Amino acid sequence: MKFIYILYQYLIAFPLLWVWTMFVAITTITFSHWNKAIWLNRFISFWARTFLWAFFIPVSVTGLENIKKGQSYIFIANHQSMFDIWTIYGWLPVTFRWLMKQELRKIPFVGTACKMLGHVFIKRGSATAARESLMIVEKTLQDGICTVIFPEGTRSLDGQVGPFKKGAFRIALDLNLPIIPISLSGCFDVLNKKAGYVHRHPIHMHVGKPILPEQFDRENPQNTIDFIREEVIKNIKK
Repeated sequence: MKFIYILYQYLIAFPLLWVWTMFVAITTITFSHWNKAIWLNRFISFWARTFLWAFFIPVSVTGLENIKKGQSYIFIANHQSMFDIWTIYGWLPVTFRWLMKQELRKIPFVGTACKMLGHVFIKRGSATAARESLMIVEKTLQDGICTVIFPEGTRSLDGQVGPFKKGAFRIALDLNLPIIPISLSGCFDVLNKKAGYVHRHPIHMHVGKPILPEQFDRENPQNTIDFIREEVIKNIKK
């Protein structure tokens, strides 16, 4: 069965999903002037869900009641796999902008679609460029528009949650916005950074309670960053 599943991935799932992604990207570019339209966001959410459905990956979500409609948030999540992106895109019911690595901009059509939708590319390794990217993100966070950030900066090599960078916290401080931690479980088991094919394993996404600006330790920001990281870790299913 494992051999058949792997064969299915390379002969059917991956080719079809690539064609589907190109179609979605071109459609998104065509209608990007409606980037706040509910139908376009739902269309992209449906696209993301098809990746999980195509590989028969069950997804469960808890904590959506912690999201207040119309409120802008900074969502921060642990980063285990490419499936983190599709899970969040498919099951997080808000309009948001990604803060994503610069390399993704080079993907044909996909990079252009992301730019047209308002997602922000960040050049890793450059503090100045990173700060400029954060300022661009800040300008979009109003009227219920949110952002999603992977504060580890890259996918985990061993499934463990790495140190968090300060970018998300800086945005929250500048704009006085609440931070919501997202705990992703199972994505590493589905497709880790070194894997050559997808493994069928359940994925769970937990949306935590908002951490409000009045809870921030402004004198020692690292205390807040460490607290948020612990909130992410404690809700990851073992």
